[in-house]
Amino acid sequence: MAERTLKIQNKLGLHARASARFVSEASRFACEISLLKDDIEVNGKSIMGIMMLAAGKGTTLTLRAVGKDEQMALDSIEALVNDRFGEGE
Repeated sequence: MAERTLKIQNKLGLHARASARFVSEASRFACEISLLKDDIEVNGKSIMGIMMLAAGKGTTLTLRAVGKDEQMALDSIEALVNDRFGEGE
């Protein structure tokens, strides 16, 4: 199991388009991926779960991955978040 702490940086947070990009990226990997906010843990490959977190700009989340490609998954998803989901703001 591996974990990373992420901070949502894009202006609109994890809205529908950003959540879809997150799920699309997470689905590229075989490992199990989950996202945690406070006491809530959701499947990182579920758009409904991700949107349920209501993670706005500045929200700190924990990204967890379990499986053979967990490090690659964390690196890739962290890069997506740090790039503000390609939204520029």
